[in-house]
Amino acid sequence: MADRYYTLHIAGCTRNLPILNVTDKLAIAGFVMLGDVELTDACARELAKKVPPETDYVLTAETKGIPLAEKLARALGMDRYIVARKSVKAYMENALWVDDVSITTKGTQKLCLDGTDIERIKGKNVLLLDDVISTGGSMKALVELTEKAGGKVIGQACVLAEGDAAKRNDIIFLEPLPLFDAE
Repeated sequence: MADRYYTLHIAGCTRNLPILNVTDKLAIAGFVMLGDVELTDACARELAKKVPPETDYVLTAETKGIPLAEKLARALGMDRYIVARKSVKAYMENALWVDDVSITTKGTQKLCLDGTDIERIKGKNVLLLDDVISTGGSMKALVELTEKAGGKVIGQACVLAEGDAAKRNDIIFLEPLPLFDAE
């Protein structure tokens, strides 16, 4: 159990996030919106105000971004969003794969799109979405996946920009999230 917390105020909600060591020098505030209906709804409503109007599809990586993508798609009046999966499912044909390296995932994982989703985003404007952007590893994988599928990335959005990501002017986010020294 964490003994340090960071109080986050976002989209009219307040959450106390546990501060967790990820290395012997670095700690992060553990932001998990998966399962938090109030927070997901509020953040989706606020992000919808910032999304480029020409967005055709929202694309997120499995798993934590899925509820946010669903709520954001609804807020934008879309009838579909797209999920880059971490494994091939029996129904998937002609899948397209890229490597994903993230600060919160140990090692390298894969992200893939089904052939049906590839056809959907081909030639379309795609907004990439995640809960947190930190090092940008997952977003790089989503950019590569979108471009290989023939889609056009028109924005990268998240709820929180962690650490130096908050200094970037090429992402859409609601609030910055600091990094912490490990204890």
